Amino acid sequence: MISTRTLDTWVSWQSLNPQASLRLFCFPYAGGAALTFRTWSDSLPMALEVCPVELPGRGKRITSAPFTRLQLLVQAIAIAILPYLDKPFAFFGHSMGGLVSFELARLLRKNYGKSPVHLFVSGYRAPQVPDPDPPIHALPEFEFIEELRRLNGTPEVVLQNTELMQLLLPALRADFAVIETYTYTPEPPLDCPITAFGGLQDREVSYDDLKVWQEHTNAAFSLHMLPGDHFFLQSAQPLLLQLLSQKLYAYL
Repeated sequence: MISTRTLDTWVSWQSLNPQASLRLFCFPYAGGAALTFRTWSDSLPMALEVCPVELPGRGKRITSAPFTRLQLLVQAIAIAILPYLDKPFAFFGHSMGGLVSFELARLLRKNYGKSPVHLFVSGYRAPQVPDPDPPIHALPEFEFIEELRRLNGTPEVVLQNTELMQLLLPALRADFAVIETYTYTPEPPLDCPITAFGGLQDREVSYDDLKVWQEHTNAAFSLHMLPGDHFFLQSAQPLLLQLLSQKLYAYL
């Protein structure tokens, strides 16, 4: 049974579902918050409990210091969600969230002997594929904001709001540091199926970048390219949730 005391910490349940037979933990993109997944339960199977993960430095945790290194971040997440892995669970992560969910799955296997029934990675190249772009997390503020504008994930009205950006910049810089300081270490493939999603107009992550996720599973692999740029998570959300539902029904 999930305690309500956790609602303002790592996991932000939109609605508790004690009768659920499966939990889907959702991990946001760089700078994203649990709010990204606020309506997902409306479109996913009723026997599924959607568990959006709220990282420090945003949303209800805006005053908490964000992590800048992936290893420390996934260690903290693992400790936080471990009590709620008493039911079958799956992971979904978009962009940075895809990398977080992958490394979290590996850490849970290594340290706790637990595994998601399915790993969904969205809009993030396979971890062994080098990032072709130079790091941006330490750029001067103006240049950093211009890079955010180029990536098209932050609304222009937010980018132009100086006061709001001062609140958001620490988490954004920290998230990009998490990605840009990450070093892939080979380990045996996961035993759970992996499904990858990509955007047909995404200039950051290509089909070939996504296809090699197949090397990280001993089970089934599938890849779906959806209409939209890097943030097809929002523009193609109905189709994405339909595909997720089809995959998740197998575990309910």
